[in-house]
Amino acid sequence: MIQKIRQFFSDVALEGKRISWPARQELVESSIVVIAFIIILAIVIMLCDEAIRLVLQEIFKWVA
Repeated sequence: MIQKIRQFFSDVALEGKRISWPARQELVESSIVVIAFIIILAIVIMLCDEAIRLVLQEIFKWVA
């Protein structure tokens, strides 16, 4: 059991050495893309939410 655990952590360390980390510029550009996408998605969801709210508000006016 202990040998398996040691082998696991040895394999993890070996895989960690194989990781190809992005350059700083690539990391910054990717982060900007992700942040922009999140902002655009938030705006789209906000607009959909507002449209649904207005539709439901009109429906409730007709019912009441």
